Amino acid sequence: MEDLALFLHLLGALAFVSGIVLAGVAFESARRREGPADVALLLGLARSGAVLVAGGGALLLAGGLWLVGLEDDVGFGAGWVGAALGLFVIVVALGMIGGRRPRQARQLATRLAAEGRDATSELRSLLDDPLSRIANYASAALVLAILALMAFKP
Repeated sequence: MEDLALFLHLLGALAFVSGIVLAGVAFESARRREGPADVALLLGLARSGAVLVAGGGALLLAGGLWLVGLEDDVGFGAGWVGAALGLFVIVVALGMIGGRRPRQARQLATRLAAEGRDATSELRSLLDDPLSRIANYASAALVLAILALMAFKP
């Protein structure tokens, strides 16, 4: 059972991190495009990354909690486990905050592209929203911190 729990945890971690990378690269590419059709296409790809993040995060959490429950020498009272869980909650919250404007930008870009219109200042503003960018980059940095906790188990 331990091997299965570890496999699910690692599979979830792989999907979670892959989704973050896919969403981040697609979003940053969309920010550099001018046409609403290109922006909508790339933000659609970012949405696929977000789906990977959600599914991977659920698998990551379930497998990790199962694994901790199975381990005799590591329990929920271990400091690194508590820190990783706390950081995971913060990562999810920051991801939700950081994903609002890109979702609105995708919807607007799709509408503009369907109408054959050029990008508007509202679309640019949504793509360049500083709060979203800070939340997303902070979330990614915290994921690296979680990976360090998992690797080194201080």
